[in-house]
Amino acid sequence: MNMPETLTAALPFMLKYQGQTVVIKYGGNAMTDETIKQSVLSDILLLKTMGINVVLVHGGGPAISEMLEKYDMPSKFIGGLRYTDKATAELALAALSGMVNKSLVRDIQRLGGDAIGISGIDGRMIEVEQLSEELGYVGKITKINTEIIERIAKTSAIPVIATAGVDAAGEIYNVNADTAASRIAGELQAERFILLSDVRGLYADYPDESSFLVETSLSTIEQLIAAGKISGGMIPKLEAIQYAMQNGLSEAVLLDGRMQHSLILELFTTEGFGTLIKKDDLDLAKFDRLTK
Repeated sequence: MNMPETLTAALPFMLKYQGQTVVIKYGGNAMTDETIKQSVLSDILLLKTMGINVVLVHGGGPAISEMLEKYDMPSKFIGGLRYTDKATAELALAALSGMVNKSLVRDIQRLGGDAIGISGIDGRMIEVEQLSEELGYVGKITKINTEIIERIAKTSAIPVIATAGVDAAGEIYNVNADTAASRIAGELQAERFILLSDVRGLYADYPDESSFLVETSLSTIEQLIAAGKISGGMIPKLEAIQYAMQNGLSEAVLLDGRMQHSLILELFTTEGFGTLIKKDDLDLAKFDRLTK
């Protein structure tokens, strides 16, 4: 297919997303590898230029670990979540908001775009309560205030959000980035929520490439989890998508952020590139119990 034919084929998708909100959760190797990072940010800037309201939400586990190591504070994990005392929460905010966030803003500007970096404590965007005493200052999201995001999205700038949270007393909490991004997508009624990861998407029988799922639903995922086909770090990501679907989202995509232009291929081609997950008639509470 030559260039004019390619653009013509992509036109219906361009029109579909124009003026709509697309929330992208960004992290993993796609953030730490500079070549991949520039490719991802270039794609995001292209989407914004085309009139799509892109909201970029990021984590930064490696940067937090590096910051804690610098101050001789060991990282401790309980059930896959980082134990966070008050000092750790403040250092995590410094790493996410002061280092990772501003680095992304700078890189978008270097590519010729505009971006405004904010964190979940700005405008009390991400309100939380303590998840458990055992984990310390790790927050459970209670409310997403989208006003500041919507204001930025109406401008030429891309909102770049670091996922920290704040409680009723103004204390800072560490927040899971996948969960925060999914809740933001749900509250914004996003046309598409894309969760960039380090794998191609979902498989019915990983790592068998022939079992790759181009499209699936929560009910199918329930069956795969029950059969032990999905486990480990993928389950929290699926839980994040589930939460978003409880808050208004109808579709989400798991996408390999390591592949060049995977965002463009996913949004503007019939075949897509990652795994499209659709909401169905599954009892979401049952899914929630199954993944605990």
